[in-house]
Parts: sequence; structure tokens; C-alpha cells
Amino acid sequence: MLSDVVISGDDASEPEAKLVVPERIVVHGRAMQMYVDKETTIGTKTAINVMELPQSVQVLTEQLIDDQAARNITDLYRSIAGVSEFSYSGVTFRGFRDDANVFYDGVRGDPYSGFSVPQLFNVQRVEVLKGPASALYGGGEPGGMINYVTKKPTFVESKALTLSTGSEDMMGGSLDFTGGLTQDLAYRIGAYYQQEDSFRNNADSMNAEVAGGLLYEISDDTQLTTTFDLIKQDLGGNRLRGVPVDDAGNFLVDPSYNANEKSDFQKMDALVLQAILDHQFSNDFSVKTQIRYLNNESDQQYHESRGWVDVNGDGKANSTDGTIKREYRVQARANDEISLTNDFVYAFDALGFEHEFLFGGDYHYVETEYQYKLATDKTGVGNLNIFELNYGETDPSSYTLQDKNTDGTRANRYGVYVQEHLHFNEQWSLIAGLRFSQFDDYDKKTGFSFSDNAITPRAGLNYRPIDSMSFYLNYSESFKPASLADQAEDIADGFLDPETGNQVELGMKNDWLDGQFMTTLAVYRIEKQNVAQANPLDTGDDDGIPAMLNLGEVRSQGIEWTLVGDFNRGSDNHCKLCL
Repeated sequence: MLSDVVISGDDASEPEAKLVVPERIVVHGRAMQMYVDKETTIGTKTAINVMELPQSVQVLTEQLIDDQAARNITDLYRSIAGVSEFSYSGVTFRGFRDDANVFYDGVRGDPYSGFSVPQLFNVQRVEVLKGPASALYGGGEPGGMINYVTKKPTFVESKALTLSTGSEDMMGGSLDFTGGLTQDLAYRIGAYYQQEDSFRNNADSMNAEVAGGLLYEISDDTQLTTTFDLIKQDLGGNRLRGVPVDDAGNFLVDPSYNANEKSDFQKMDALVLQAILDHQFSNDFSVKTQIRYLNNESDQQYHESRGWVDVNGDGKANSTDGTIKREYRVQARANDEISLTNDFVYAFDALGFEHEFLFGGDYHYVETEYQYKLATDKTGVGNLNIFELNYGETDPSSYTLQDKNTDGTRANRYGVYVQEHLHFNEQWSLIAGLRFSQFDDYDKKTGFSFSDNAITPRAGLNYRPIDSMSFYLNYSESFKPASLADQAEDIADGFLDPETGNQVELGMKNDWLDGQFMTTLAVYRIEKQNVAQANPLDTGDDDGIPAMLNLGEVRSQGIEWTLVGDFNRGSDNHCKLCL
């Protein structure tokens, strides 16, 4: 159960000339279209009405996030057709697991990457593009991408204070202030804190965040937006695994079971700095330059279940023994990332048609550090009786830790892309684009490096017979480079090619009741090739590692239907159906 108290207000600076008793007006409901947002940039990098976009896209508005009291992204997955939670920050798009196609304000640099769940305090809305996005955004799985649009400073004065309480001793609060400092300068400052326990043993969580920025209107044609985001997570006992079951799949113990000790934790600290410069050369020609810096550090210390222990001496280790052995893992990770994007947009008329031409390029740099230490039952880690939980009988400070791995990588991603949005007439339009991507990976420990490139096209045709209805057909491709670890493990057997994918999608979008709600029907087929698999003919006798080959293929196909809108006064609806 969750309870919120919200205090908000707008400043008034007009002097009071005389006492005025205003007429009292009682308003029921609220402005319509709180859930229906028909403009997005995720599919084209330019502002476009979703009815004109020949691809399935969902926009989760700020109002929907507030109404669902969503605190992190897992609270919203149920509202996104074709998307489900996989683990931590990873999701499954149309059958393909992906934790790399996560963007903030249209660029790479996810502060929650890895083992943290994205929080929504600093998020204004969430955009989800279904299908391959490589023609604009580079490498990734073919299932789709998610973009978090963060809150920015505005000249509209607003102040809000929120206090929250809930079950599992949850308590927290936030403040969010924005407004103009001068005629040309606006600010935003916000802070968030929340802590709560869990129904799982030895688990709790704390999330804190401070975010803000400045908006500078340099001229009528130029504006600079700068933002920062400081994030801290402290998750006690949260490397959560499943609950032991018998052969029939029945729980052997209460679902509150947790193999972690009370002292186990995973902590994360992140800093994000971002600047966006928008300039309008003319009514038809503009440029947007964006740079994003991210530093992320995480530490984890936790107990991991590693199988049953034969305690009754019958020669078999199984659930009747009621005891599991555990490992103790100590892991430290650090990421430094820089993303730079530059987009030019030119709108013009030629040969009797309307054109919107996009030309851009991006660069993404990632440097990682990783350290892993391990203790086992042979070096001091105590077993756990699942029926008579003996937490606290083992002391991590007495374990003998073994160094298992220390490494680091550097990755450079470059890309240039073009896109044409062609309007034949008021009903027919075409979007076509092409991207060249270059990737260079380097292992700082071994000195091993690998480079490759890919070209990814897309094309989509849109037919809008009336304003409230559109039909579309699209074809798009994707690529995903093989990991540096897979490339380096068995280099003698040759380099791995990137995994490639393609999608064909047919769909229909409808506005109903003067735009009060909207439906989208999409039928898609995705094929992924060059999937890296272990060579079944290579036993690994020569070097202990079976060779990897590009020989796998995966297919995903389905039907999605979504409905979102304001049906009547005080009632909002959002539903989905996937087959």
C-alpha cells in the first residue's frame, strides 16, 4: 500500500491593489489526453506525429507515471506491449533480451546499467520503439529500444513537495522546483529519497537522487540546456535468486526465503552531466549538439547458492538434506562513458514534394574496470539450512578470498547516418535511412583488440487516408557486435561476425472520439542471424575452450494491440494485448 501527500504551488508576483473575493469554481476531472501523447522523436530524431511514423512506438506520459505511482521502470513494464522484465536493468523486447538499447534523451549513457533498476524521479516520460533501431542509434538487439526523457528546467514556475509512506516500512519524499531566474535563464533543482524493507529475508533498499540544471536562452534562435544527476543506491541482500522447489515445482519454503546474509549488499553511485545546444539557422534549417558524461561505480558482496549438501549421509545431495552450500562473491565495477551526438535537419520542397532531411553522427566511448574475488565452502563460507534458517552463523570477515578476475576494457563506437522523410501528398509519406557504424574494442589486461563495421538500412511507408487513421509497412535491420570476451577466448578459430537482424512490420493506428484515445495494431516478424554458438564439433581439447561459430538463427513473430486514452471524466485507461 502506498500513500502520497503532494504540496505544490505557483508563484505570483503581482501586487495586490484591493481585496477581491473570487467566484468559487469546482472542477471535476482534468484536462483530456493525459495519457495520449502523439508527438515523439524516438523514431526519427525529429519531432513527428506518431500517426505519421511507420513503426510501432509507445509513449508513457508523466501523468501515467504519476497515476501508477511508478517509482522505477519495473512498475511500467505491464503497460508496454511486447516488453517484459528480464533482470535488473535488462528487458525483453519482442522476445530478445537487451540491456544495451537503453537511452537517455536520445543518447547512450545509462547510469543504472548492470545490476541496478532505473528509478523514475528524474524522468518526464518514457518512449519505447518496437523493432530494430540500428539505422539511427547503432548496435543492439532487433527487438527495440527504450528512451528516458529526463526533466529539464523551464520558465514556468513550479514547486512541488511529496511525502510517501507504504507497506514494508516504506517512507520517502521528494522536492522539485523550477522557474525563471532572469528573462533568459531558468533553473531546476530536485531531490528524492526513499527507503523500504522487503518481504524477502535480509533485503532492504535505499534510493537517493539529486538532479537539476540550467536553461539559457542565448538568443531567439539558440538555447543551451545543462543538467546534472547524482544517484546513490544501497540495496541490502538484493542479489536475489529464486526460492527452492521440489521436482513438481512446488515451493519447499516460504517465498520470503533469501540465501543472502544480513550483511550482504550491492551499492551504486553515479554522476551524469549533460549539455544540449539547439540552434535554428532559419525556419527550415537547425542543428542539435548533445554531449553526455557518465561515471558509474558499483560494489557487490553477496552469498550465492551453489547446490545441495549431503548432510544425512545417504550419498545423495538433494532437497531432503535441506542444506545448501554457498559461495561468497565480492565484485567491483566502474564505468566511464562519453556520448557525443550532432544532428542537422533541413526541411525543403523539391520536385513537388515536401522533404525533411536528417544528417548526423555520433560517438560513444566506454571504459570499464572489473574486479572479482571469491570464497567457497572450502575457504570459510558456511552452509545454509533452508528449513531452519541459520543466518548469522557465518562471518564474511573470516573468509579467505581468492582473486578470480581483474580486467578492463575500452570501447569506441562511431556512426554517421542519413534519413529522408518524404511527403508525397497529405496521405502518403516515406521514411528511409541508412547508417554506417564502426566499433573498436580493446582489452586493457591482455592487449587484445578487435574492430569491425556494419551498414544498417531502414524504410517505412505510411498511408493516412484520414486524420484519425493510418496504415504502415516497414523494413529495418540491426546488428550487434560480438563481445570482446567471446572474440578473445578462442581467437585461433577466427573472428566472430556481428549478429544481424531484420524485421518486417505491418500496422494500423487509430484515433477515436476526437483523439481522446488511440489504438495501435502491429503484426511483426523478426529474424536474427549469425548468433554465436559453441561449435559442436570442437571439444576444446586443444585449448580447453570450444570454438564459437556464427551459426545460430532466431525468429520471433507476433501481434500486438495497445489502447491508451481518456474515456470519460476522471477515468484513464491503458491496456495491451500480445500474441
